[in-house]
Amino acid sequence: MICGRTVDDETRCIHYHTKEDIIAIKFACCNRYYPCYKCHAECEDHPVIRWKSDAFSEKAIMCGVCSTEHTIHEYLKASHCKTCGAQFNEGCRHHHHLYFAK
Repeated sequence: MICGRTVDDETRCIHYHTKEDIIAIKFACCNRYYPCYKCHAECEDHPVIRWKSDAFSEKAIMCGVCSTEHTIHEYLKASHCKTCGAQFNEGCRHHHHLYFAK
């Protein structure tokens, strides 16, 4: 289940809803999938805890097109879903520091 203010069945939300905005991120702090950090902030009463590098083998990224879960390592190296080939938003890399610690 994807939490937050989604606008369609492919995990797009009111904050990010381009054709390529098709991933949801499982937040380490609450173990819930959200489309973005803004959705998390609107719905939760706790701060974000970023995934630490020793947990990058966790499946924490979901493709909104086919629901495949990717490990953080896989996602950070990919430009598209390994299962359905859907293109991920390249601009998301500008927000990686909000989700993933090094």
